[in-house]
Amino acid sequence: MDRFAIHNLFGIEGFNIAWYGIIIGCGMLLACLLAAWRAKRAGYKTDLILDFVLWAIPISVICARLYYVIFEWDYYSQDLSKILAFREGGLAIYGGVIGGILTAIIFCRIQKFPLLRLMDFAMPSLILGQAIGRWGNFVNQEAFGNLITDPNLQFFPYGVYIERLGEWHQATFFYESMWNLAVFIIMMLVARKVKKAGWMTAIYFIGYGLGRFFIEGLRTDSLYLVPGIRVSQLVSLILIAAGIIMTWLIASGRLTAPEYSGHYRADAKQEGQP
Repeated sequence: MDRFAIHNLFGIEGFNIAWYGIIIGCGMLLACLLAAWRAKRAGYKTDLILDFVLWAIPISVICARLYYVIFEWDYYSQDLSKILAFREGGLAIYGGVIGGILTAIIFCRIQKFPLLRLMDFAMPSLILGQAIGRWGNFVNQEAFGNLITDPNLQFFPYGVYIERLGEWHQATFFYESMWNLAVFIIMMLVARKVKKAGWMTAIYFIGYGLGRFFIEGLRTDSLYLVPGIRVSQLVSLILIAAGIIMTWLIASGRLTAPEYSGHYRADAKQEGQP
């Protein structure tokens, strides 16, 4: 992975920054700024959103790593020190999503902030961050799909040339990046028309779940629950089902309690906002 890094940054010998980390970091930064901007436009104080982000990011990264390690335990059990070897890769986005949702639930209980409002601010940011972050996979030459043997199909963006293998493979990282970007655009368009809490979260669950389910079937590096059952496809189905149920609950007015979507905490609003 060292060749995919900026070496001796600022002239400091040995101070190397991986492009993968730079891309992920840029995605996180843009996601944070977007969430804070949307919260401010909605009349909420940005301090609460940023406080949540400060907790959510490290917890999500830890959960993303734990998720990956759990399903690759046969490998990591041979050398436990490799669990902390983040530079070797091994983060599972679904682990991060689960960690972020759990953080949101606990944070909202402590801060008395409406859960669905917070998640609605976070979800467009999350899907945008994912769209950007997938390009880190391009730099690392990972998360690619099936082998392409037809010379007529050996071109980007359909395929990507994997140098260490000397082969063309389906550019699944690109497929998912573009899918995530499309879901993000849909979310932002819907957000302009629909103000009821929960819709952004439901769209994320259904939209990302659908895309990931089909794209995961093309990948060669999937984590498996048991032979033949890919973990991410199973989680995607659960996510889609949760999104459909949420859609029904929101449309039928069953998620209007203050702790879900109301003004649960009076001082969460900016001064002068109703």
